[in-house]
Amino acid sequence: RVETTIGVHPWERQIRQTVSLDLELGVDIRPAAATDRLDDTLDYQAVAQRVSQFVSASAFQLVETLGERVAERVRQDFGVPWLRLTLRKPGAVRDAREVGIVIERGCRD
Repeated sequence: RVETTIGVHPWERQIRQTVSLDLELGVDIRPAAATDRLDDTLDYQAVAQRVSQFVSASAFQLVETLGERVAERVRQDFGVPWLRLTLRKPGAVRDAREVGIVIERGCRD
């Protein structure tokens, strides 16, 4: 969960709102499984920190734009060949717990 500026309404541009992100990352883990070394795999903490920093500093209007930018950044910065991102914005629509998107980018092996 990260606080950010997100929304199309003028009042939303004046406040910070919480969004939640879930990432599934397709990475070949066989080298790390063989060596049991962090250097041979994807550092999840580094991914989480980079995503959190990016989202916190962003100010997009649409969750769609934010989701696409996060996906692009993770794939480029960490060499992730495939990912599925779920992005939720609680309280965005009256009588709904949350709105959100699920996007999948890249190719699965």
